[in-house]
Amino acid sequence: MIKKCLITIKHVLKLTLDKIVFFSRKTRVGQYIHYIIVTLSMNEVKEVTHDGIDLILSVPNRLCLWRANTFSTKEPETLAWIDSLPEDSTFWDIGANVGLYSLYAAKKRNMQVWSFEPSVFNLEILARNIYLNKLTMNICILPFALSDENGSSKMHLTTTEWGGALSTFGKTFGWDGKEIRQTFEYKTYGIKADDVANILSIPIPEFIKMDVDGLEHFILKGGTNVLKNIKGILIEVNDDFTEQADDCEKLLTEAGLILKEKSHSDIIASSTTGFQNTYNQIWIRP
Repeated sequence: MIKKCLITIKHVLKLTLDKIVFFSRKTRVGQYIHYIIVTLSMNEVKEVTHDGIDLILSVPNRLCLWRANTFSTKEPETLAWIDSLPEDSTFWDIGANVGLYSLYAAKKRNMQVWSFEPSVFNLEILARNIYLNKLTMNICILPFALSDENGSSKMHLTTTEWGGALSTFGKTFGWDGKEIRQTFEYKTYGIKADDVANILSIPIPEFIKMDVDGLEHFILKGGTNVLKNIKGILIEVNDDFTEQADDCEKLLTEAGLILKEKSHSDIIASSTTGFQNTYNQIWIRP
C-alpha cells in the first residue's frame, strides 16, 4: 500500500512539473531559466574512488548519479576482473554505456580501450567522461552496434535518458528474451566483430567485456575469429534466457575458452525486477 502511494505521489509530481515546465517555456524568462538548468545539469560531476583510482563522472541526471554512487557495488566482480588483467592490454568494451569500465580499465591497467556504444544518448556522456579523466589517448569510441551481420537496422530504446540501458539493435526483444517496451527508435549501422578487426583495422582484443542486454550471442556469432584469438572475456548472461545462455556457452567453448566462474553482486541478487539470475561469466583460455 505504501509503495503504491509513493508511486502515485511521484506520478502526480512528475505531471505537475511537466506542466510547469511546458507553460514556463512559453515565456522568455522561462526559456532562459530552462536553458540555465539544463546547462548546469550537464556540468554536474561526481568524484568516485575505487581501489586507489579516482574518477570524475558526468552526472546530468539521477540515473548517471546512481551509476556513479554504485560504481564499487553494482558489479564488483567486473572491477576485480579488470584488476587481474595484465597492464597495457588491448581491451574491447562492448556495450560501454557511459564508460565506467572503459575508464577504469584505462586508468587502472593503462589499457588501450575500444568502447562500442550505439546509443546516441549515452555517447555524449561517454565522451565527457573520457575527457574529464584525461583518457583521450587511451580510449577510442566506436559509435555503432556489433551484430551477427553487416548492415543497417533499427536501434530500439526503452528510454532516452542519459545512462539508459536495455536497448536492442536489429531485434525487438531485450535482456530476458521478451518484447521490449520501446519508447524511441532510429536506424543505425551494425557490423560483425570480425569485420571490425579486418575492415577497420582495429586491433584484435586480448580481453573483452560484453554487456548488451540480451544480444550477446548474436555478437559472438559475428566474432568467431576474434574469439579464437582472445585471452579472456567477461560476458553478462541471463540463465533464464535459455537461447542466449546455450548459444553463448556453445560459441565460447568452440573458441577454445573455458568458464572460470560466474557471479553477481548483492544488488543484482536482491533484484525484484527479474535480474537475479543474470550473471557476469568469466571465460579464460587455458
